[in-house]
Amino acid sequence: MSKTKSAGSTKLGRDSRPKYLGVKLYDGEFAKPGDIIIRQRGTKFVPGKNVRIGSDDTIYSVVKGIVKFTTKRIRKFDGSKRIAKVVNVEKH
Repeated sequence: MSKTKSAGSTKLGRDSRPKYLGVKLYDGEFAKPGDIIIRQRGTKFVPGKNVRIGSDDTIYSVVKGIVKFTTKRIRKFDGSKRIAKVVNVEKH
């Protein structure tokens, strides 16, 4: 006897839905209050001026303005440093 069914059963087809992460508004683009700038897992990008971070690490704007990206050295609690990408919204 066969140990697998002959038809109607598959071992494939269990892929998860895409999460659509990444940068949504780029440098120089206009942002309104509440506009999502970046969807991310963890803090690859950190919030700067006029920007907040959500519970799922989503970065969003709180004022009308132009999106700007900068880099900054951040010291961690163990004394080591990393270069972080900072997201700002300059009022317009």
